[in-house]
Amino acid sequence: MPGKKIRVLIAKPGLDGHDRGAKIIARALRDAGMEVIYTGLRQTPEMIASAAAQEDVDVIGLSILSGAHNTLAPQLMELLKKNGMGDVTVLLGGTIPEADIPALKKAGIAEVFLPGTSTQDIVTFVQRAAGQKV
Repeated sequence: MPGKKIRVLIAKPGLDGHDRGAKIIARALRDAGMEVIYTGLRQTPEMIASAAAQEDVDVIGLSILSGAHNTLAPQLMELLKKNGMGDVTVLLGGTIPEADIPALKKAGIAEVFLPGTSTQDIVTFVQRAAGQKV
């Protein structure tokens, strides 16, 4: 549908209290013309899945710095599938060991962005994932 804004939910799951990176990504996506909803800190997978359903998002971006990615991301993916939202693209960013990435992708995470990734690379990935021509 031409002209439809991509709706992105940016979430900070777990006990991690640092959200500067999430806010930078949220701003970059907004500046690229997307509608961005930021959930704030210390969200549970249940809260994120509920917000994603209520906001009818196309993409969920998780920012995890706490090391809990191997637990929180698969829990969210299961909740999304259970609630009929398996078509939502889920991205993960943060301090993720490269050795953990294959299991995260197997759980359904579309892409993992490590520290140092350019915001333009993330914007382009989201646009392509949502079916926009880049």
